[in-house]
Amino acid sequence: MGKHYGHVILEKVLELKQQGKTHREIGKEFGLTEKQISKLVERNNIHKRKIEAGMRIRKKGRPRKNSKVTKKEKIAELRYTLNRKEYRIKQLEMENELLRDFLCETGRG
Repeated sequence: MGKHYGHVILEKVLELKQQGKTHREIGKEFGLTEKQISKLVERNNIHKRKIEAGMRIRKKGRPRKNSKVTKKEKIAELRYTLNRKEYRIKQLEMENELLRDFLCETGRG
């Protein structure tokens, strides 16, 4: 199985996994190896974790000319931007606090 066809069987694999089947049993059903099923599930979990963390998700390589941006991609992009701004605000607040403390200690503030 190439990586390109994983999305076709992903939902069925996750459904069978929730029913309590092992990777080996699922692999036999689709004619794949245990490792292929394991990697498919692992890639899916990584993708989910990145979305939940608000990380930017981009496909590798050059985008297609007629590519359409999905709602999920837009949401992930907005989450990423928001998280970066929040992180920058926290950084600036810490810098201000340090400078205030420094000025107070040196008697300038």
